[in-house]
Amino acid sequence: MSDRRRDRSGPVSSAPLSEDEKTELRRFCGYAALGDAATGESSWRFFQSAGVLEWRLRTLSEAENKRIRSLLKTVLQMEQAVISASESLDTQAVSVWTRNSREMAERTNLFTWWRRRLCGFLGVAPGPDLQEQASILI
Repeated sequence: MSDRRRDRSGPVSSAPLSEDEKTELRRFCGYAALGDAATGESSWRFFQSAGVLEWRLRTLSEAENKRIRSLLKTVLQMEQAVISASESLDTQAVSVWTRNSREMAERTNLFTWWRRRLCGFLGVAPGPDLQEQASILI
């Protein structure tokens, strides 16, 4: 692996994903919370696409676990960039600095692109949270 793509904080683990990592992956792939499996009411049983995601998360190879962790780190950084950009939405100009009025939309689009890329790597359709909002029927 090239130095550019290597995690500078140390090697990426190939161990099975933790429940916290799976929760973040579900969220970033656009799926709702899974629920408490101990109650027998976990949501994946009711939606085929969510079931595929669960199967994938539980059956990844060691190399795939490493790649997923790398993608998860990137998506977490993209989410933080959106949050940080939202902190300056009220400022149009300060001294010689003028904010990019498209920054929030551009960062959100990049964040969404990375989330879809994560779904693509996992081989699952983007979840409801990544669907076009205009297509929701009430």
